[in-house]
Amino acid sequence: MARESSAHAPVVLSNASAAYRGRTVLSGIDLTIRAGERVGLLGRSGAGKSTLIGLIHAQAAGAVALVPQAAALVRTLSVFHNVYMGRLDRRSTWHNLRTLAFPPRADVVEVTAILARVGLAESLKAKAGELSGGQQQRVSVARALYNGRPILLGDEPVSALDRAQGAAVLEQLASRHATLVLALHDVTLALGHCDRIVVLDAGRIVLDRPSQDLDAAALAPFYDEGRTRGFVGIGRAAPC
Repeated sequence: MARESSAHAPVVLSNASAAYRGRTVLSGIDLTIRAGERVGLLGRSGAGKSTLIGLIHAQAAGAVALVPQAAALVRTLSVFHNVYMGRLDRRSTWHNLRTLAFPPRADVVEVTAILARVGLAESLKAKAGELSGGQQQRVSVARALYNGRPILLGDEPVSALDRAQGAAVLEQLASRHATLVLALHDVTLALGHCDRIVVLDAGRIVLDRPSQDLDAAALAPFYDEGRTRGFVGIGRAAPC
């Protein structure tokens, strides 16, 4: 499946900030995302990764496909209809209403092919609420793949999958979207599938470097102590 487009303007945040209920979440953010980059966002829980993804989304909404942290599926609808929602805003109201009851064959064929890429083709007609957490996350990924816009924003898009499944999903996202910005909790996946690593700490960017210049040990200080012990011995993943 071809990409919808590989061209998009750079996403530029200059001295950006964000607050929630009077508490500063991000401050002094200077970040430029260029077409073709694969950016991994790392940092402790609460460092501001999700908020930063929200700022990027607001800046480039018309060029973005999103995999949110929660799958955000309509549990009572079929897997087909949940994936179809990735293009809901690009179809006429009449087409969308008709698809609820009588999905056009062309749409069914395309959605089935997308689901096959994440190992869920046989779940096309299943209710989303009947799926496991990992399966629901893959449906959310399939929705973004079906959306196809050039910038993929993923907020922990493979957190419910094991490392092998997660790696396969990230490869699918990279094959469909020109630019990736991924908040990840797995340092090995980040180093192996991103060419740039941005680390947040207490709402600020504290590191922004090519992934080839980093390894797990260099990133360990930016994580909680319990996680750090698990990362130090991982070593450098193969470059993407």
